[in-house]
Amino acid sequence: MKQLERIVKSMAEAAKEAGVFIVTGDTKVVPKGEGAGVFFATSGIGIKKPGLKLGMEYIKSGDKILVSGTVGDHGTAVMLAREQFGLKGDLKSDAASVFPLTQSLFELKGLRFMRDPTRGGLASVCHEISRVIQKEVHLYQAEIPIHEQVDSVCEILGYDPLYLACEGRVVAIVSEKDSQQALEIWQSNNGGQDAHIIGEIRAGNAQVVLETELGGERFLEELEDDPLPRIC
Repeated sequence: MKQLERIVKSMAEAAKEAGVFIVTGDTKVVPKGEGAGVFFATSGIGIKKPGLKLGMEYIKSGDKILVSGTVGDHGTAVMLAREQFGLKGDLKSDAASVFPLTQSLFELKGLRFMRDPTRGGLASVCHEISRVIQKEVHLYQAEIPIHEQVDSVCEILGYDPLYLACEGRVVAIVSEKDSQQALEIWQSNNGGQDAHIIGEIRAGNAQVVLETELGGERFLEELEDDPLPRIC
């Protein structure tokens, strides 16, 4: 009961901070030994802002790709917390409400699309975009923000941080004209200090290309399966 009380209190504080209400609920009980602790499944209901038009169908060649902060933090933090690889560290998950980040860009006329890079990480979101719009998603490795700890863990274990889950980040596609303003808005927003313009949309084949720090290019392949057990 102490654990349940702590979790419910935390949920109430998070809901208050995000400006939402928990209005209803249901419970399920599973036989002893068939569940490891408490599980919560949530559904959100909201109202779409009038006049806001977002979707992949609005993305054009020349549009810029932004990410609101460092990538791969959540997936790496979970690996460290589990200690299944014998690694330890003080890296924290990026888990947070993304609503303040998304809401801050609503007034930009050049805003095309936004998505949180959860399962499959940044690379998987880019593949989804490329596949739908049938254009090249071109990323700049030097501009993608990654914590040193994340880089180190991935190098040791053979993971690519671009495929690791993020729980409090947003990927946005914005017109070239409004991209710098979008970046400044995010960098001044609480939680978006590490925001960067990390790439652009180019005419060409439906593919995701990473321009390396040395000036070369390599294709980012699409994931065939999750790199880690489900963690969100």
